[in-house]
This record gives sequence, structure tokens and C-alpha cells, in this order.
Amino acid sequence: MCGRTACSLAADNLRRACAYRDRRGQHRQPEWVRRERYQPSYNKSPQSSGPVLLSRRHLHQDADSSERVLMDMRWGLVPSWFKQDSPSKLQFNTSNCRSDTMLSKSSYKGALLKGKRCVVLADGFYEWQQQSGGKQPYFIYFPQSKEAMDKETEGDEEWRGWRLLTMAGIFDCWKPPGEGEMLYTYTIITVDASKDVSFIHHRQVKPGKGVAGMPAILDGDEAIRKWLDFAEVPTQEAVKLIQPTENIVFHPVSTFVNNIHNNTPECVAPIELGAKKEVKATPSNKVMLGWLKSSQEGSPQKKENYLPKWTSQFIHTPLPKKTSTDVLQQWLGKQGQPAAKKHKA
Repeated sequence: MCGRTACSLAADNLRRACAYRDRRGQHRQPEWVRRERYQPSYNKSPQSSGPVLLSRRHLHQDADSSERVLMDMRWGLVPSWFKQDSPSKLQFNTSNCRSDTMLSKSSYKGALLKGKRCVVLADGFYEWQQQSGGKQPYFIYFPQSKEAMDKETEGDEEWRGWRLLTMAGIFDCWKPPGEGEMLYTYTIITVDASKDVSFIHHRQVKPGKGVAGMPAILDGDEAIRKWLDFAEVPTQEAVKLIQPTENIVFHPVSTFVNNIHNNTPECVAPIELGAKKEVKATPSNKVMLGWLKSSQEGSPQKKENYLPKWTSQFIHTPLPKKTSTDVLQQWLGKQGQPAAKKHKA
């Protein structure tokens, strides 16, 4: 599952990090909707809010469906048909949606078939490995290029900072009885954990039968475009994008992140397991150090001259991507569509 994320970029930088090319090939940045509600955080949990991308056409029917907007939504989908007066009365957990049941469960099927697809944005997400002495948290994210800068560029220049993790999601709109405000909520689609990440879950993952253990990650702008453009890409085609990926890296972090009230860069800072003292930075982890330094500006809980303790180096072992789950392929077959093919990294 995916039960904790980090998204620490300030609103302006988040918008720049989501730059894309529209249908005409024009370079654009998504516009914010209700920007004032967005709050950066190194420690986001379900029931809190987080930034998502969606097609502008969901908000304006005459808009180009390839145009994107940024919106802060509540994590934990509340179906539009929910009849109670408060989301807290929902009797089941909707923070994650398993890929093999998203087209059968009523909580998600209706929204998905109506094209309510979104991309959930994060610096990365956390997973906990069960160990004899307790649970060890890990931070999981996209590999970062050496060009990731330790300072931000100004204006509309190309974004050279942290590459955001882009996770496939489903959203819905719920209006409480009476005159209450429309509530936008989302769920993160999950798939079987990829080979390198499955060890964190401390259990064997069997193809087509394993526990959905990681977010469905959309790797690259073409995948994002197809997932968001519901007017041009039907559901049967879009769901082929939902499959595990090996193009991720991870490192252990402090149990400091276990407490949801802790919200500083220390949550994502690498540690060296078993280390008795702090070690110096190595060339392979200078990207993270630079990012942590630059993130102090506009950080959720800024501290003067704060530099979190961190000691480890990245683990970069990308492998070719896997296919989607057998259940999803069976559904595609029933729709008269070819089964998903292997997608190379």
C-alpha cells in the first residue's frame, strides 16, 4: 500500500516542476486551482490534502482536454454517491485502490469509467520493512539526475530541481447534504510491488496474486498525458499504463518519520543502517544533500541553519518494467482489447 508521502516543493516550484507540452506542442505550466489550500509537507498521510494534476476539461467543459491544472485534494476518495453528511462516516479505507479491483468495486468503478483520472504528485513515498527490532522506514522516489541543482532557477526557466514522483490516481467529487461545499478527493492506485521493493514488505509477491504493495507510477510525460487526457484516451487504453515499475530508487530513513506530527527534512534524510556515528557525504548522495539544503526555503517547518543528519548513499538498480496484473489483462480481454505488453524502462 501507499500510506505516507512527502511533497515539500513550494506552490510556484511545484507548478514549474509539472511543466509539459500541450497538444499543439506548446510549452506550458499547469495553472493552480485553489492554490491557497496547498501546504507543503515532508510527512503526508491519508485524510490530509495533497496536490494532483487533472485535465482542465473536468472543470471547464469547453477546455482542451490536454491542458492540465493543479489542485489540492483530500487523500481518501469519497464516492459521489455517498449519502452521509460527513466523510468520516465512510466505513472503508479508500486511500489506496488495488489495480485488480478498481473496475469492479463501486467506490472506484463509476469515477474511473467517467474519466476521473488524476496524477498524484510527491517527492516520494514511504514504506516500512518489518524487522526483528521493529519497522524500518524507507523513502522511495525516482532516480535523480546529476543536474538536480542545489538552488532554484528563476522565472520560466526549465526546471532542474527534484523530479517529482507521478502516481496514477482516481478522483471524485462529493457534495454533502444541504449547502455544503463540493469536496474533491482522490485515491492512489496500487500494484504488486516491483522486484527491488518487494523485500521491504517482508513477504513473497506472487504474480497476479500478490498483495498490492506500491503505487502505480507513471514514468514520463507521455504516460502522464495518456492517463490525464480522458477525452482522447478511453479507459480501456488508459488502464494498460497501470503496472509495476523498476525505475525507482530508495534509501532507509530515520524512524523520526513514524510520527505524523514530525514534518521537517529529517523525514526524508538518508541514514546508514547500523551506523554509530554520522559519516561524511559521498559524491553519490550529493544530489540529496543539495536538495535538502535548497528545500529549507519555504519548508513546512523552517529552522534557522537547520541541516538534518543523514549518512547513506542512494541505491540505483533500475531494471525493465513488468507487465500489469493478470486480473487487469483479463478485464482488457473482455473488452476486446489486446493484453498489455511489456514496457521497457
